[in-house]
Amino acid sequence: MFDRLHTIWTLLEGQRLRYAGALLSLIVASMLLYAVPIVPQVVLDAVLTDDVREGSLPERVGLWALGGRAFLAENLWVAALAVIGLTTLAAIATYFRGRWVAIAAESVVCRLRDRLHNHLNQLPCRWYDQAETGDILQRCTSDVDTLRNFLAMQVIEIGRAIAMMIIPLPIMLLMDVRMTLASVVVLPLIIGSAVYFFGRVKSVFREKDEAEGRLTACVNENLTGIRVVRAFARQEFECDKFQERNDEHRRLDYRLYAILSWFWSASDELCFLQKALVFILGGYWVAVGTLEIGTYYFFIAAVSMYVWPVRMMGRLLAELGKAIVAVDRIHEILDSPVEQVTGVLSPPSVQHPGLIEFHDVDFAHGETPVVHNMNFRINAGSTLAIVGPSGSGKSTLINLLLRFYDTDAGTIVVDGVDIKSLDRQEHRRRMAVVMQDPFLYSRSIHDNIALSRRTASDEEVHVATRVACIHDSILEFEEGYETVVGERGLTLSGGQRQRVAIARALLQQPDILVLDDALSAVDTRTERFILEAMRDRHGRQTTIVIAHRLSTLTAADDIIVLDEGRIIQQGTHESLVTEEGMYRRLWDIQTTIESTEEGAA
Repeated sequence: MFDRLHTIWTLLEGQRLRYAGALLSLIVASMLLYAVPIVPQVVLDAVLTDDVREGSLPERVGLWALGGRAFLAENLWVAALAVIGLTTLAAIATYFRGRWVAIAAESVVCRLRDRLHNHLNQLPCRWYDQAETGDILQRCTSDVDTLRNFLAMQVIEIGRAIAMMIIPLPIMLLMDVRMTLASVVVLPLIIGSAVYFFGRVKSVFREKDEAEGRLTACVNENLTGIRVVRAFARQEFECDKFQERNDEHRRLDYRLYAILSWFWSASDELCFLQKALVFILGGYWVAVGTLEIGTYYFFIAAVSMYVWPVRMMGRLLAELGKAIVAVDRIHEILDSPVEQVTGVLSPPSVQHPGLIEFHDVDFAHGETPVVHNMNFRINAGSTLAIVGPSGSGKSTLINLLLRFYDTDAGTIVVDGVDIKSLDRQEHRRRMAVVMQDPFLYSRSIHDNIALSRRTASDEEVHVATRVACIHDSILEFEEGYETVVGERGLTLSGGQRQRVAIARALLQQPDILVLDDALSAVDTRTERFILEAMRDRHGRQTTIVIAHRLSTLTAADDIIVLDEGRIIQQGTHESLVTEEGMYRRLWDIQTTIESTEEGAA
């Protein structure tokens, strides 16, 4: 717990002065509020009572501040004005307390959100392989809001409760020791119950927070895959799954509030008991003449002012428990080691960049081997095609080249330098990748394409779209290049999304271009036009093409065939179709199917 309290203290860096100012304002406001009941006490004991005797120190100070007994007896309006003035000053101090705390809390949380977002952008792919998107979102929203509420309200309220409990004690002792003891006798029970329920709330809130994360993950998954759900008529199944998660969250939420209700009822009873003791004992001592009526009034007012803030300690401790759980969950992200970006070297400057070499590369996902003893070379400016069944390691090679993952053994060399010694970001800026299912932002087509190079002119964008055979399709839209494509680009067809992504990659003018089955959703005729345009650009960058449609690969300079993470064949299209092996079998199957389809047409 103390580690997380220290973490919260660290988060306050840069805003501690504002919190200190808020705390000072809180103390001033508390002192002023406790001074308010002294005014009517002075009036009752020193002015309106016939039996005048020596009063307590606070009473004497108050009488002196109000002008003395004779002056006050003739000008009771001064007492009313003093109450108004003290209350007004307390309100001003309270305003500054709230203002400074709000500014400090929002600044801290804004900085924390930026830190979380930046950290998430630097975490390695292996971390995301094991994380749920919904749970991450819940930590970055709900848990951050829990911490924000604590910093904005509960932190200073803890100080207020302590101040309201400690500040009146010296005044009360100077007034009457017996009444002071009667006023605090139940406080240990109230504080003890608050500490006990703090432990209960903290553990239950963690379970509830994790259940909320699973609920958020379920919603996120359903919304992302809503078309799949409807296509397979799985609405009822998904609704049942959501209801199960929702029921779990409701059950834990109910358990949390049940614990809090027990605390509120128990603490209410203790607080009423404390007030009853003051009423009964004070009333008795007034009746026997050992306690002044004004002093009795002061203790009744004082116990009402401090017993409820002390009772609120239970709620504040419960909120502290929630905040500690939220900090734990947030720091599970922040404590995760980031991807090491900075390398020893920058990418080398060569006349013809793009030479790629794999030397004895091995890689496994966990304990599952994916790539075995991989050796091949791609000359700068040439085109390599990669063929193989699903799960053979094609996309893994690209992930290794991009350093999404590092090799378990062997080396990958680009332009004569081991990529592990290069700065990751600079290395990746030299490459452009088009995936089978590319991601587009909910922005205009122009913005999505220009994302790869913000300084590109409109003419350069149009050149890239013409090579990707999407320029004419864009002009057919009512708003042309300013057409907003919707979330994930779903307002475009699969082929249009792929071609926009290809244009985006070409606009980057990379040294290495990777097409990971990027023409799978494009019709044969459009594919042919794209490939012809790409051939005209041959030699401008090194190109790696992954495809299942072998007609895409016929013009490649070199082709490697993978199976179970190993190269089983390598050569040009002409050489591979003449030798026995997987490539020839796949070619025969595809050409037979195409011939059959053409005959049927």
